[in-house]
Amino acid sequence: MARNNAATLVFFILGLATLLQIHVSAHNSRLGRPDQFSSSAIYHEQVRHLESFKASLVRRDHHHHKVSGSAIPPSPSSVPLGAIEAAAASTPHVYRVTNYGADPSGKSDSSEALNKAISDACKNSSDGVLMSGITNLGGPQIDLEGGTYLISKPLRLPAPGFGNLLIHGGSLRASDDFPANGYLIELSPGSGPAPAYNYEYITLRDMLLDSNYRGGGISVINSLRTSIDNCFITHFNTTGIFVQGGHETYIRNCFLGQHITAGGDPGEKAFSGTAINLSSNDNAVTDVVIFSAAVGIMVSGQANTFNGVHCYNKATGFGGTGIYLKLPGLTQTRIVNSYMDYTGIVAEDPVQLIISSSFFLGDAFILLKSVNGVANGVNIVDNMFSGSDSGVEIVQLDQSEGPFQKVDQVVVDRNNVNGMKVKATVARGEVQGNGSTWAIDFNPVLLFPNMIKHVQYSLSTADSALPTHALRNVSDNRVVIQSDVHVPANVFITVDQWGSSFST
Repeated sequence: MARNNAATLVFFILGLATLLQIHVSAHNSRLGRPDQFSSSAIYHEQVRHLESFKASLVRRDHHHHKVSGSAIPPSPSSVPLGAIEAAAASTPHVYRVTNYGADPSGKSDSSEALNKAISDACKNSSDGVLMSGITNLGGPQIDLEGGTYLISKPLRLPAPGFGNLLIHGGSLRASDDFPANGYLIELSPGSGPAPAYNYEYITLRDMLLDSNYRGGGISVINSLRTSIDNCFITHFNTTGIFVQGGHETYIRNCFLGQHITAGGDPGEKAFSGTAINLSSNDNAVTDVVIFSAAVGIMVSGQANTFNGVHCYNKATGFGGTGIYLKLPGLTQTRIVNSYMDYTGIVAEDPVQLIISSSFFLGDAFILLKSVNGVANGVNIVDNMFSGSDSGVEIVQLDQSEGPFQKVDQVVVDRNNVNGMKVKATVARGEVQGNGSTWAIDFNPVLLFPNMIKHVQYSLSTADSALPTHALRNVSDNRVVIQSDVHVPANVFITVDQWGSSFST
């Protein structure tokens, strides 16, 4: 009650001061400027008295609460044990690695300290909302605090079966004795029985990983919903990021390169290693730059998508490949909105493959490689190709192991080309003359040899005679139209190699 009365009195005094100020200001406005008001000194003296009085009330009110004890916390001995445990459980779970003795200068080995921080983070638990056999850690963070840490062995979780963990915010560098076949961060089962999936919802973010030409950067084995975001991975001599088994690993906004370069490197011919290896299904690589490696992305799993990928890892002319799809017969891959910079795409026996809205520079091309002679459900459309006028075809076939014999629903069309040679599965031609036979050779354009599945043509003549005409021959990608009489005519022909026709 005393507190309420004091507060009321304070508000009353403040209101009174406001009224007084309004009254004096109004009086001044009638008499002229404030410096012409003869009672100015008296007014300011009154205001100072009011402010002093108000301050004394506030001090008395504060003193009252200190005496009453309402603002004094109880002594620790009076807090129930359950409350202490609850408070401890509610503290943020951020594990700063320097608290474990990690050296942020990168001069001494921090392997043990970092792994101890990870091990402690795995002692948390929360409500089970993850897959069966996966402990929800609740989202603890391993904070690298912006330091650079030297490690002589991989960073690992203590055992499989954990989820909802973040490692972020610093740099890792492999020591000179780091295992040559290891990875700086390994999400692998290690020892002990493994659940159906090793880990779930592990996030690796905002890190630079320097493998020091001793192995790779990150390995993700049989895990679910892993995020690798805003990471710079370099100096790997095996693989930058290796994903095996599991699914739904998302790699975003990352930069990968075996050597630090911005293109045109004098040592480009010697580039080796693979930047990203996806031996897994249902993954996504988005907004990623690969600037040096023999192979940019190696894919041997299905249902993966690539969007906004820029590969200039090693030129095709030097033996490099931007994206290699090594899963003959079941590709199920989408490559869209990407930039293949002097390095191309290879697909073995492609089945369900989309390559669209992408840019191929420097004679970079797409190679379809026959393994069992199958190409089915392939769309290569709406891309841009730019080359050096050397006659390089935008899409090529490798039939060294046998010809493509099972071709269906393959559409290569609507690509715009500058300085390279157009290849497509759709072609259009026109021939004109005075005669009874008109022929067009589509081999310069059609992708597959001796394979025309549909022909559509029209014959236009100004002659008064109405000739009878027909399609007479379709072989070796050549089309022949004949009429029963000689007439001056224009013949327009469209052919395709799509397949998937039906009859009624």
